[in-house]
Amino acid sequence: MLSVTAAQLDAWLAALMFPLGRLLGLFTSAPIFANRGVPMRIRLATGIAVALAVLPVMPPMPEVPPNSGLGLVIFGQQVFIGIAMGFMMRIVFAAVDMAGALIGMQMGLSFAIFFDPDAGGQTAVLSDFLNLLATLLFLAANGHLVLLEIMVRSFEWLPVSVELIRADGWAFIARTGVTVFTAGLLLAMPIIGMLLVANISLGVLTRAAPQLNLFAVGFPVTLTAGFVGLLWLMTNFAPVLQSLFERGFDSISMLLDALAPLPAPTR
Repeated sequence: MLSVTAAQLDAWLAALMFPLGRLLGLFTSAPIFANRGVPMRIRLATGIAVALAVLPVMPPMPEVPPNSGLGLVIFGQQVFIGIAMGFMMRIVFAAVDMAGALIGMQMGLSFAIFFDPDAGGQTAVLSDFLNLLATLLFLAANGHLVLLEIMVRSFEWLPVSVELIRADGWAFIARTGVTVFTAGLLLAMPIIGMLLVANISLGVLTRAAPQLNLFAVGFPVTLTAGFVGLLWLMTNFAPVLQSLFERGFDSISMLLDALAPLPAPTR
């Protein structure tokens, strides 16, 4: 007769529960996986399926009962680690959103906004367009599979343990947030430069011919220059985004190093 002890049951639950916490945290914040168009039940079922698939290659888990207080602390810690890993890639897509917002504002399309259910608020049309292109490129480059591979390897780089993670990791996340502004501005800078030249030319033309209606001429000119700049941007959009994706993946590994507990001092 098959008999299962309480210790064996706790070990089996811990082997599934702790990796599942990190996976569910990733699915809560990472691009593609955290899309609000995907029902919560499907995301939960996908997380459980991935956790069961990678269970044989997982390193040994701490011998802590999952239903104990320490087990719940470890589970919550794994959830926060997964959320932080997904947030690193979310920063890349936030930079693309910011670039679209800057371009639309300079083109005179700041009023062209609509409600985005994924963002949970109003989003500029150009931001949503560039974010859709970034999502397609991310899928075409198998970025979602690379993200899952990094998640599996993260249990080797930052194993599940009873030790608390360092606060340096959260400071690293705050510093990485600068990427939203720097990368977004660099993406939009060529088109902003073209529109600046167009606006300066319109200003000189208006100064030379005061009878010219600036509002009747300036808006079509800035729109045309903006769309020409967008067409030129599309030819170089994929390589730039690929470098941003690689930077996001590298930031995940650096984040795990920053979160890793310090080794115990030797006497």
